[in-house]
Amino acid sequence: MLTQDRHSTILNLLKKQSSVTLAELTTLLNTSESTIRRDLTALDKAGKLRKVYGGATSLDFYTSTEKDIQTKHDLQITEKNLIAKKAASLIEEHDLVYLDAGTTTELIVNYLTQYNATYVTNGISHANKLSERGFKSIIIGGQLKKSTGAVIGTVAIENLKPYNFTKGFFGTNGISTQAGFSTPDPVEACVKKTAMKHCQKAFVVADSTKFDQITPITFADLENATIITDILKDKRYLDFTNILEVL
Repeated sequence: MLTQDRHSTILNLLKKQSSVTLAELTTLLNTSESTIRRDLTALDKAGKLRKVYGGATSLDFYTSTEKDIQTKHDLQITEKNLIAKKAASLIEEHDLVYLDAGTTTELIVNYLTQYNATYVTNGISHANKLSERGFKSIIIGGQLKKSTGAVIGTVAIENLKPYNFTKGFFGTNGISTQAGFSTPDPVEACVKKTAMKHCQKAFVVADSTKFDQITPITFADLENATIITDILKDKRYLDFTNILEVL
């Protein structure tokens, strides 16, 4: 099979199932693994797919599932700490700060130094850490989502509306040029959306694995927040928003 035909077959397969493995492609195309690796490298460089360990994914990989909070804590921990440290450095004296629930936003608390700022959060663990460290903190009331430790629901949304935050830091499950910032839970998305609307400056803290990912509900367009990440692999995102890299 010609190279062009193999490339076409790979891309058509990705349109149907979002991800493929080397084993699948070597069987389907009756071609050696080394040839498939070269094909995936070429297509990745051409910006037509994302090459990953053991295969490839479409540029905007769609997922509707969400990992539990303990699993998230253990992922990309070095990158998350660097991102959190950078985020904390942006907080100034007398800021009114919103900290969204999430594992990376929780790590921000470890690096806070501004005791004259006020911190508002919908994260249970965030509130506990803020209190333990002696920061002035407020927790939003509402329904508790056990899997993420987030306070959500209509009560939480109403409680957010009076605030005028100077800065807000948000987590996200997906970042995409097509779907913006997204999360699997529509109720949690509404809380994020409301809080971000009440921020003078909004920041999304996300490691590089969150890019080119789409989950069911968009809570903000890319232009609505500055992204703080470890490393930006796809420079096209710079056309949509400001991005701060920590590596």
